[in-house]
Amino acid sequence: MQKFLIKGIAAGATLLVLSYLALYLMVLLLPSIAEQYYDPMFSFDGNKTALFFLHPFVLSFALAWFWRRFKSLFHGPFWWRGIEMGLVYGLVATLPAMWMVFSAMAISISLVFTWLIYGVFQAIIVGVIFAKISP
Repeated sequence: MQKFLIKGIAAGATLLVLSYLALYLMVLLLPSIAEQYYDPMFSFDGNKTALFFLHPFVLSFALAWFWRRFKSLFHGPFWWRGIEMGLVYGLVATLPAMWMVFSAMAISISLVFTWLIYGVFQAIIVGVIFAKISP
């Protein structure tokens, strides 16, 4: 249980830093996509803002469970196992979720595509951390 908590907190803290960095990079590198977040559909007021900063920890603990359950299926060096886990998560969870988001909401395909890439990137980072900490 202690290793589970350590993995979740370490990965969550790493993702939190990367999430914050990604916000700034989005504005600098993809300003037209970042501008879409000013749509009234996106709500960043009050307590909801905290949910954005808790998301890395929710994802990390969910993937910690996934790693503990399925790590024996991934083979190779730790970095490859992490990449493989991130790609599996992207295919099984992120792609279908983004498909539904795009089909149900009036948002651009470019915005959804950045979310898909970002979700897979997060899962790969977490996978590499878990493969290193808990082979």
